[in-house]
Amino acid sequence: MNKLYLTIIALFISFSVHAQLSNPSDSRATKETKALYYSMQRLVDAGVMFGHHDDTGYGVQWKFTDDSSDVKSTTGSYPAVYGWDLAKIEHDSTQDINRIPFELQKKRVQEAYARGGINTFCWHMDNPADGKSAWDTTERTIAAILPGGSAHEVYVQWLDRAANYLKELKGKDGEPIPILFRPFHELTGTWFWWCKNTSSPEEFKALWRFTVDYLRNTKKLHNLLIVYSVADFDTEAQFMERYPGDNYVDFMGFDNYCRNNVAYFQSKLDSRLALLNVIAANHHKPSCLAEVGYNLIPQADWWTKVLLPVLAKNKTSYVLTWRNADTSQYFAPYPGQMSEKDFKDFANSYHTIFQNRLTPLGIYGRPVE
Repeated sequence: MNKLYLTIIALFISFSVHAQLSNPSDSRATKETKALYYSMQRLVDAGVMFGHHDDTGYGVQWKFTDDSSDVKSTTGSYPAVYGWDLAKIEHDSTQDINRIPFELQKKRVQEAYARGGINTFCWHMDNPADGKSAWDTTERTIAAILPGGSAHEVYVQWLDRAANYLKELKGKDGEPIPILFRPFHELTGTWFWWCKNTSSPEEFKALWRFTVDYLRNTKKLHNLLIVYSVADFDTEAQFMERYPGDNYVDFMGFDNYCRNNVAYFQSKLDSRLALLNVIAANHHKPSCLAEVGYNLIPQADWWTKVLLPVLAKNKTSYVLTWRNADTSQYFAPYPGQMSEKDFKDFANSYHTIFQNRLTPLGIYGRPVE
């Protein structure tokens, strides 16, 4: 067992004994969900867990193939965190927004859990007020779907469909698989129907609380850890303006993408992570970088020279890159991509945790078979 493994395990044991850990916001969280939450808090000082959206669903030049992953093909290991989308479940569709059959998605979630990985879901839900896409901002949708609103019954029906699917995500012994649930992401932006330009802060908070209460108390889902994830922010007031309260949040994070100005991205990411860590500590929540990436990764050393220094400096629970759709949109390298070697160095860094380093830790409270 190498030095990195020994260090991580030693830290894991040390923090198990000495750290003051926060409980999940759901007082009735399942034992596996509690174990995961405690484990993720303990591991913050051991490195950041790396994630990739739709990692085992499809990749560059492959689709729905068993045991496939662009991350694994380049590093030798699956990511530690696997991102998925509930979008289209609201219509009882057989496929999600990226055309992964929900039956296959369920299988991939179960496989990730079985190997000791972490699953997180966002939801690009269509607009319940008019049936248009998540990117439709023509309505004051939140007011319409709150209790008493004209589209409230539609919204509840959509929540029911999502809850029915989430209840199917079970481990081999029938236990509910813990899920990091990230609703209404990028809420400080202006491009989704739930963003700041379509509702007041109080309306948004009311929707968040209703949604979480409904899933927990009415649908009896006690395997959800709730992720509050904003878009741009530069002050604590901006980050907290629509925050629904500590009883409705488990992780605090944001989404931040690299565009053409790499130096600006690195500086902004650094300042935001530093500020987030202060905010999250004040609320006794772990922080996360819920979405990040550089489309097409046109810089060969972007992973170790741009992203890694910021992650190493600012402790955060996990970081998730967006999906690998095809050769025109990808956020993780694939074999032959120009940053492949640098990504391997990133994966082998003392500061990152991929699946191969996570599995031995038994983050759900039991050894992985």
